[in-house]
Amino acid sequence: MLKQFKNFTRALRIPTAEDRELSYLNGAVDRIDLEYRQRQIDRGLFRKTY
Repeated sequence: MLKQFKNFTRALRIPTAEDRELSYLNGAVDRIDLEYRQRQIDRGLFRKTY
């Protein structure tokens, strides 16, 4: 029962900006793509507030 509750709450958790950035970086296919993605993050791609 407790394990099911933990899984449920984990599924509802909203990913933080850091989690989204890390997942974006992990999707890079080569070094050039990784460097491009790092520059995008440095420019504030995931930290913009509207």
